[in-house]
Amino acid sequence: MSAIAQDIDLPESVTELVEKVRAYLPSEPTTKIIDAYHYAEEMHKGQKRSSGEAYITHPLAVAHILADINMDLETVIAGLLHDVIEDTPATYDQVKKRFGKTVADRVQGVSKLEWPTELLERENEVARKRQEVTKIAENLRKMLLAISDDLRVLVIKLADRLHNMQTLESLRPDKQARIATETLQIYAPLAHRLGIWQIKWQLDNLAFKYLFPNEYKDLSEKVSRSRQERDREVDRLVVALKERLAEQGIKAEVRGRSKHLWSIFQKMRRENIEFEQIHDLMAVRVIVNTEGECYQALGIVHDLWVPIQELFYDYIGKPKPNGYRSLHTKVIVPTGQTMEVQIRTQEMHRVAEHGLAAHWQYKEGKEDAAAAAKMTKLRAQLSDWTDPRHSSEFMNSLLGDLYPDQVTVWTPRGDVIELPVGSTPIDYAYRIHTDLGAHCFGAKANGRMVPLNYQLRNGDVMEILTRPSAAPSMDWLKWVKTSSARSKIRAYFRRIRREGSVDRGRELVEREAERSGFARNLLQEHIETIATAMHFNTVEDLLASVGEGLASATNAITKLKALLPAKHEEAAIPTEVSRPRTVVSEGTHDVLTRRARCCLPLPGDDILGYITRGRGMVMHRSMCPNIRAYQDREPERVIALDWNTGGKSMFPVGIRIDTTDRIGLLGDVTTILAEMQCNIRAAKIRAHQNNTATIEIEIDARDSDHLAQAFQKLRTLGDVLNVYRQEPKPKKA
Repeated sequence: MSAIAQDIDLPESVTELVEKVRAYLPSEPTTKIIDAYHYAEEMHKGQKRSSGEAYITHPLAVAHILADINMDLETVIAGLLHDVIEDTPATYDQVKKRFGKTVADRVQGVSKLEWPTELLERENEVARKRQEVTKIAENLRKMLLAISDDLRVLVIKLADRLHNMQTLESLRPDKQARIATETLQIYAPLAHRLGIWQIKWQLDNLAFKYLFPNEYKDLSEKVSRSRQERDREVDRLVVALKERLAEQGIKAEVRGRSKHLWSIFQKMRRENIEFEQIHDLMAVRVIVNTEGECYQALGIVHDLWVPIQELFYDYIGKPKPNGYRSLHTKVIVPTGQTMEVQIRTQEMHRVAEHGLAAHWQYKEGKEDAAAAAKMTKLRAQLSDWTDPRHSSEFMNSLLGDLYPDQVTVWTPRGDVIELPVGSTPIDYAYRIHTDLGAHCFGAKANGRMVPLNYQLRNGDVMEILTRPSAAPSMDWLKWVKTSSARSKIRAYFRRIRREGSVDRGRELVEREAERSGFARNLLQEHIETIATAMHFNTVEDLLASVGEGLASATNAITKLKALLPAKHEEAAIPTEVSRPRTVVSEGTHDVLTRRARCCLPLPGDDILGYITRGRGMVMHRSMCPNIRAYQDREPERVIALDWNTGGKSMFPVGIRIDTTDRIGLLGDVTTILAEMQCNIRAAKIRAHQNNTATIEIEIDARDSDHLAQAFQKLRTLGDVLNVYRQEPKPKKA
């Protein structure tokens, strides 16, 4: 009879724990877990958690978390006992005598593993000053020495923290915030460093819940509302991929996966966008049997859907530092949305979920060679962290290793500024204040001049040099790392370009007024009324739209004519032939009537027709230079036209997008155009030396309003500097 069967009073959670461990350690004496449970229960008798529950529920939950990532038996037992030396009368020698030295060492290691709160208060004014670094560094060094002998102590501590985060609701809000901050700044990065994704993402999401409760609730609701439709689409794509893999003889596990709330929130903050602007929430994971099949599956994925080549990453050929291996690719699916696909083997998946812990798991008594190499590397890093040296040097090294994606620099006053690795003085300047960034012309690091594309290092003391006449350069866009700096630089150039559009629109409207015989002062007097009549909020909006080709100067002057009695018109000879306007159906495009390729008019545009010799009539936008030339040479052949609105035909139109050059931009543009039901006929991209690019696309649109809506949506992309219709091409004389 088994020990479990004999112990009829054993709680169900203990029985489940034993069975869970036995499933992956069938040859181990898992009944030792029962002995450890009884010992822990006796030691913690009478103790309560903040929630009022018996304290034993906590170490039992920690042991379950360790079993979920398939940790070895001694580590699971140490998880059950992890608080007995610190919080009960039990001693190290007693634990050692009953459960062995390995278990006792790990329990004692967890007891010593306390994080210095000074590190977590560095956002506060006092702790942000440089003189505090020495104290923080010394405490950190002592803490790290406690785990250098056995890194499994750290895994137990991570499991301990995860359960504490799962049961945080019973604490006061200030304690919740402090513990969540610790979790986000220390525990989650260490879980990432160890590659234990299963623990890492839960720590992130739970910390997010308590540190940003309103944002967490709002994002949770938005993700939940859109999940049903998204899941249906992913299910269809999974079926299609499974069928294609089966046709090629590849046995694979294919399933959709959800992106976690914290990663979505980080993307929104990093790119300064709203949830509705995120177009890559769909994700699929493919698990195959061999490394060769990973690459075969990749070929099938790229054959099924349109790959975004610049977003392919081969982490099999070049694994991440924590041992993670997979193929990552992003594709554009038929709906126009972007979908991420991860491809890996079963073994790669085990390591991806459990990280370094996967190498501690028993493999039929055999030592894992990969484990030994990774342990050596991590222990060397811990040794480096705990090597006695100048405190600021130690702190800089630790920050660089613990936060590999972050660099910490100092202001001249001694405040800490944290930025992503690769950041430049420009990023630093914009982080301090927008005006500081906009007017900087130079920088100093540690008292020495450095170029503006200098990459900041941990511990740099930064000083920004400014002058009123200085202004951002397009080159800055290829140097900056932070989304906030990039968006502020783009906003500057968007403002400059808008000013150019306003100037050009003003010129076109004034020229049209002059052609129609109106004095300039009359136009200026009534321009606000014209803008209101054309449904623009401001005169500047009207002029910018005219300058960008979204509104017509002719239409503006038509509104002016309706406002004024005929006596205000000057005696200038009209340039247009006075005749009734001809109504043209939106679907007209035949032998007798066709749209001019030079300007591609859309329903809603002001149009004129040119009657050719024997080839019917050609419709032009009224501002097209070619129809203007015909008016000057053959006014009798030019007639005024109106659209017969209400049709549903689609028409090709050329647009131009000025943008910063970044990976994935074309995918975002095509996604938006697909959402707006604008079919893409052709596309051409030209990259420029100043880190900008021009995208010329021919799309289908119903009318000028439909096009304006698409433009408005495209402008929500942070990298887009300007969007406008392509200029009509004058014919050669």
